[in-house]
Amino acid sequence: MNEVIVIGAGAAGILAALTAASQGAAVRLFEKNDIVGKKMGITGKGRCNLTNTCSMTEFIAHTPGHGKFLYSAYEQFTNRDLLDQLNSWGLATKEERGGRVFPQSDSAVEVRKFLYYKLRDLGVRIHLQDSVRAVYVREDGRMAVCTASGTYEGDACIITTGGMSYPVTGSTGDGYGFASSLGHTVTELKPSLIPFVTAEIWPHTLSGMSLRNVEGSLWKQGKKQAAYFGEMLFTHFGVSGPIILMLSSDAAHKKKCVFPMQLRINLKPALSAATLDQRIQRDFQKYIRKETENAMKDLLPQRLIPVVLEQAGIDGHVPANQITKLQRQDLAGTMQALCLTVTGTRPLEEAIVTAGGVHVKEIDPKTMESKRVPNLYFAGEVIDIDAFTGGYNLQAAFSTGYVAGKAAAVKERESCEK
Repeated sequence: MNEVIVIGAGAAGILAALTAASQGAAVRLFEKNDIVGKKMGITGKGRCNLTNTCSMTEFIAHTPGHGKFLYSAYEQFTNRDLLDQLNSWGLATKEERGGRVFPQSDSAVEVRKFLYYKLRDLGVRIHLQDSVRAVYVREDGRMAVCTASGTYEGDACIITTGGMSYPVTGSTGDGYGFASSLGHTVTELKPSLIPFVTAEIWPHTLSGMSLRNVEGSLWKQGKKQAAYFGEMLFTHFGVSGPIILMLSSDAAHKKKCVFPMQLRINLKPALSAATLDQRIQRDFQKYIRKETENAMKDLLPQRLIPVVLEQAGIDGHVPANQITKLQRQDLAGTMQALCLTVTGTRPLEEAIVTAGGVHVKEIDPKTMESKRVPNLYFAGEVIDIDAFTGGYNLQAAFSTGYVAGKAAAVKERESCEK
């Protein structure tokens, strides 16, 4: 019977182990934590955003980190394949806004336990709290791993150790060291899907305030680099929220996105400059006897008004009926381009995913097998692939894990038959 070793029991490792075992392989799954799927527990704010219902073409578009590398993996194992498999095993799921899919129970803990028992049902030998210290190739071509408990051999080895973000979940970059020791190139590691740190202090005073239906855009030397519409959040160090996380992904991948950069927040992206000016005039007429900052209470959140007025250079205590046309235009312009200086991001360990990893050119996209070392496979975040939030990263992990698990098991079976 062919033997497959899987290192790392995250989403990719679990699917790789389950798939290889279902193909008849004898599988050992090594995990440094005391549970499987620990990092899955923080996805979807603890609810486990399993995947998304969009087309696989859209999955590629939502994967700025080498999305095209995933074409073959997504052809072999789609989001529909994943849900069919999970549902057939007994895990109920549901679709929510934006096509995001969650377990019916809204519990990542349930998903972890469910997959753990499925691994056991299929005979996978799970080594919990057993850290892999080294991976090497024996003279006879078999793979070997050294762990805290001993040395183990297999016909194939699949590395699914994740990235370097959220090290408390076990993602400490071990796989990069294994890959490098076996002759692989590891591209520069950067934080992706991570909040921005700003030079200005005023976001700190608004900490906890969220803005919906706004547009955030990154600018460098007067040129727009990226823009997204949606929700954002002010924090004690700068800004966060969905559109900020997506902008951070662009900053991780675009060469021209070098800090410091300017972040412009359009508080009224649905309105033209002329329409916004008319809206301001109506409000100022409605509250004609009030001070300007009080006359804007229907336009903006109360705590944000002083910030906008200061950037527009307007004294908020001046009566609304004394604001000139030019000042009104400056106010509208500020509302559609509230500026912040982004000096960088939060530390890599706080990122949702790691941009960078084992170079995709050194991996066969049809099998996830190394082009440098036969019988060595990679899957999940350890590869230089990363996507936006919304279930895209977990699907990439599941799909590459499936492909690697199947290829490793089938290849060894074919070689044994020969």
